[in-house]
Amino acid sequence: MQLAGKVALITGASSGIGAATSIAFAKAGARLSLTGRNMENLTEVSRQCTKHSQHGEPFMVLGELTDENDLEGIVLQTMAKYGRLDILVNNAGVLETGTIETTSMEQYDRVMNVNVRSVYALTRLCVPHLAASKGNIVNVSSVNGLRSFAGVLAYNISKSALDQFTRCVALELAPKQVRVNSVNPGVTITELQKRGGMDEQAYAAFLERSKTTHALGRPGEAEEVANAITFLASDAASFITGANLPVDGGRHAMCPR
Repeated sequence: MQLAGKVALITGASSGIGAATSIAFAKAGARLSLTGRNMENLTEVSRQCTKHSQHGEPFMVLGELTDENDLEGIVLQTMAKYGRLDILVNNAGVLETGTIETTSMEQYDRVMNVNVRSVYALTRLCVPHLAASKGNIVNVSSVNGLRSFAGVLAYNISKSALDQFTRCVALELAPKQVRVNSVNPGVTITELQKRGGMDEQAYAAFLERSKTTHALGRPGEAEEVANAITFLASDAASFITGANLPVDGGRHAMCPR
């Protein structure tokens, strides 16, 4: 699963799965362009990456993914720095709780703009560079894209859309030898749920319940998802495209009994 010398652009790199993926890629020898909205957190992730990197400090770009000018700037600056792009990891995402009765259109738009529209826009900008390098894309989806859960409707829709996006773009870019895959994590210990509105007590109960909702009896770690992303981004996965890979402790295979 080596990525020696390959240039990778990772969104949402300042925390959670994005941060873990950045560090995993640094260990695998990649040259990194990291983007996020929190420079303090991004700088800390960069410091962790540098400890494991053969290429010095990662390149960091602050940007708002729902701003198309920022997206263009992220790609232009990455290309100016490295002159090529081999891997795009569309990791950044947001979660909003709510049902069809309680989710406002503002919430729906916020989720769809970050989780789907920004991925569409950034991928479009990166495709010419990925085609030139015969690179690949890994999208970070969710088990919520594969299975139905009540109470997080907009999030479920966005991740299902991202999975279809993954499969369709994989077919469209296959003639250019650009692979496109997604990982579909189950409950993973990050800040996602807290940012989506859970307080500490609710989050603790949520993690405890994960022991029964995941076949392996526990929630996942960000590093475990990062390992799967590293695999899909590497030449070890050279004949895999259009795949939605569950990294969820078996949750996608479970049903009530």
